[in-house]
Amino acid sequence: MSRLKTRFDMLQAQNRAAFITYIQAGDPNRAVSTSILMGLPQAGADIIELGMPFTDPAADGPAIDQAAQRALHAGASTKQTLEMVREFRKQDNDTPIVLMGYFNPVYHYGVEQFCIDAGDAGIDGLIIVDLPPEEDEELRTPANKVGIDVIRLATPTSDEKRLPTILNGASGFIYYVAVAGVTGGKSATAVDIGEAVSNIKSHTDLPVAVGFGIRTAEQAAAVAARADGAVVGSAIVDMIEAGIQTDGTVKDTTVQQVLDFTRELADGVKTGRH
Repeated sequence: MSRLKTRFDMLQAQNRAAFITYIQAGDPNRAVSTSILMGLPQAGADIIELGMPFTDPAADGPAIDQAAQRALHAGASTKQTLEMVREFRKQDNDTPIVLMGYFNPVYHYGVEQFCIDAGDAGIDGLIIVDLPPEEDEELRTPANKVGIDVIRLATPTSDEKRLPTILNGASGFIYYVAVAGVTGGKSATAVDIGEAVSNIKSHTDLPVAVGFGIRTAEQAAAVAARADGAVVGSAIVDMIEAGIQTDGTVKDTTVQQVLDFTRELADGVKTGRH
């Protein structure tokens, strides 16, 4: 059984949603990024999304775009991202890790070799935001072969005609993008999210996690009350950026502040269901 299924099953038995955190691998540098990654489970992260740095993250807003540029400037790469995961797995073999990013770095790495190396590193899922369902077999087949789930995205514009295509071949969970637009933008209403999640779940047994626009513990709690997972990315990335001084060095308190903020969000998710 995959780590993702094990984790969602465990949380369902506890009647609570998953708290899913996102950070950009290597932001603002490998050492700080690794320290944050290592601390996320103890700070309440149930599942970790790790961004693969890319020069042109078209679906992401300014916060994650800038995080990718900082990471690349500091020497981040797809290979380094997998090395970070291998390091993480030495201390934690239970917390699922999902790589999120774009197809270009995967293609340049070599799709089959990437899947083999990602599986060896301990990756559980892939979210490739610019690879539509109709075209992801090239990735999905070798990924599934090594036990990696390919997680599909649904959006407010995914109607009854489109949903079956999105769900066919999906595994792990469905990531519902709660608002149209880029990451870090406006927030959707709880009612809208609830209706969308119910609709998706009427078509699939997979868990549905909701992301885009969640910035506070209160918003996380509202989403957790209606979905199987709440994803927070830009707000955490903003906290990392706030810890970088004008000369480019990172404040000694940054890692702890990021993990403290993560813990607040996790507490919000835990109060989302009663």
